[in-house]
Amino acid sequence: MPELRRMPATTSSGECVFCAIGTGQAPAALVHEDDEFVGIVDLRPVTTGHLLVLPRAHHADLASLPADAGARMFTIAQELAAALRRTDLRCEAINLFLADGKAAGQEIPHVHLHVIPRFAGDGFVMDADWRVRSREELTEVAAKVRAAR
Repeated sequence: MPELRRMPATTSSGECVFCAIGTGQAPAALVHEDDEFVGIVDLRPVTTGHLLVLPRAHHADLASLPADAGARMFTIAQELAAALRRTDLRCEAINLFLADGKAAGQEIPHVHLHVIPRFAGDGFVMDADWRVRSREELTEVAAKVRAAR
């Protein structure tokens, strides 16, 4: 899994850095702002124009974010992706990326959605075991997920 961030999860006073950004107590280059969410330019971008959408309220992970807020977060990301395509920034495609938990690459325990402009040769890759799985394995996984809903 690619490492997307290398910044402290808290401010010098111990506050969640994304909470501090959401309340205006920490600096950020805003691209979106409403009562529930902010969109900012990523401090350490994968590519120029890499944005983050984050709720102002603290939610450590996707499971703790109310479903309606999750839907709103993706709607904002969709709007920002369209805006990126209208700029003169290099943007042939877009990735939406949400790392949910440390093992997934989430370094700041405040749910956030990456909006990453992509172009051929940008160097961003996800290396995984992409082999085709058996129908039996897929059916077993589907059964487990259905049972856990």
